[in-house]
Amino acid sequence: MNNRRLLPFIILGVIALFVVLGISSSLFFTVQADERAVIFYKFGEGLDKDHIIQPGFHMKAPWNEVYIYAVRETSADENMDVLDRNGLSIHVEVSVRFHPVPEKIGYIHEKFNRGYVNILVIPEMRSVVRQIMGRYSAEEIYSTKRAEVEATIKTESEKILGENNVNMVALLIRSIQLPEQIKVAIQNKLQQEQEALAYQFRLDKEKSEAERKRIAAEGESRANNIINNSLTDKLLKMRGIEATLELSKSPNSKVIIVGAGKDGLPMILGGN
Repeated sequence: MNNRRLLPFIILGVIALFVVLGISSSLFFTVQADERAVIFYKFGEGLDKDHIIQPGFHMKAPWNEVYIYAVRETSADENMDVLDRNGLSIHVEVSVRFHPVPEKIGYIHEKFNRGYVNILVIPEMRSVVRQIMGRYSAEEIYSTKRAEVEATIKTESEKILGENNVNMVALLIRSIQLPEQIKVAIQNKLQQEQEALAYQFRLDKEKSEAERKRIAAEGESRANNIINNSLTDKLLKMRGIEATLELSKSPNSKVIIVGAGKDGLPMILGGN
């Protein structure tokens, strides 16, 4: 009898359980570690832009809407054709890394919704790339000023995206494709410039070597002049006598005739 009385409550409990399970997706939500969320209160204040839901398990009223945003760093690649300052068509591949400012996703959602990448990031990047590359020639973009072009595009993009609560991390020009005849002409010009620099380097080296030899010759000439001016007859005789004395001390047999040599110096005969 007691079981019959409990039966309606059991049935109601099972029904309630199924109802809760059915609407659980409307009551509960989870925000991952690399995500943030904002809530739209349908019967209240609307989009709560300043209250950012942090990672974890959360509950809400079934009629309110939750918008979850990935705030980790992400990237987008674009292939596009641009014109240089001379009107030459250049095909470039550009890669951009970025992420939304976690504390500002409410403002991003209000202005761009969750499609902010396609509405804001990519169009602005394409526009900035075209504007900046239009200031340079194909040769500068391809070779001499590529790093400068990248830095300028990144600076301009950072400014625009930053004003809309998106952080630009990096921007890279992955490849630049020119018409083949233009590419060959630029490569030939760069090769000729390198050859000219190498030739100038050799000339400078030879000039330096010639200057070194000239200075060495002048130094040697001055040294010889000093020696010649200092060699008197008496000094030469004295040096000759000293040399003769040293030779006389050697064990080899010899005959020394004193005073028989030129200028009265000793003469040495024989010897092994």
